[in-house]
Amino acid sequence: MSRLSFAFALLPLVISAPAAATVSIDPIGDFIPSFTGPQTGDLDVSGFSVAYDPGTEIFRIAGSLAAAINPEADYYYVIGVNTGAGAIAPFGSIGEPNVVFDQVVVVGSEGEAFLGDESNALAFTILGSDFTVDVPLSMLPSTGRDPLEYAFNLWPRTDLDPPNLAAISDFAPDNSMIHPTSVPEPATWLMLLFGFGIAGTALRARRAEEIPSQV
Repeated sequence: MSRLSFAFALLPLVISAPAAATVSIDPIGDFIPSFTGPQTGDLDVSGFSVAYDPGTEIFRIAGSLAAAINPEADYYYVIGVNTGAGAIAPFGSIGEPNVVFDQVVVVGSEGEAFLGDESNALAFTILGSDFTVDVPLSMLPSTGRDPLEYAFNLWPRTDLDPPNLAAISDFAPDNSMIHPTSVPEPATWLMLLFGFGIAGTALRARRAEEIPSQV
């Protein structure tokens, strides 16, 4: 097999590599009818994604809002996680009965992130209209599901009083959950880079063979 043919034989590996994350794109301005708070951009989800790294066993959850997150607003971005128990489904009365969860991750606009309560702090970032939070698999014990079968939904709130459903401004995705996508492990990335390097070398060699000698 020629170097060029071998390089292109690696392309299916590149094409079939895992995507970076499962992403949900949410329309701007789709505040739910039951919401009674201010319809501001920092309560309006525009994007939501979940990735799982099997090497580190960490979920990377990311959310994007339609405007910069205001640290003085005291808002909360709650991520419901269904590890398989599906114990809580409280949103039927506001038209979201398929949002089912048994754990919650909270990111506060003032600068905090935790699982369940503040004693379980999580690593997070807030930058402009975006946030990320890392959740170790060990903090979301399995009920028998594979981590890639866990399900996630994001909803901003103006307070953390669970019965106050009027404090919820948006759901992403609407009335459903998303599953995480596995990110490539470091060894996989090295293999992909190696493949790209071989492809580049082979293409340069082929081009050199096709250029007539100037001597």
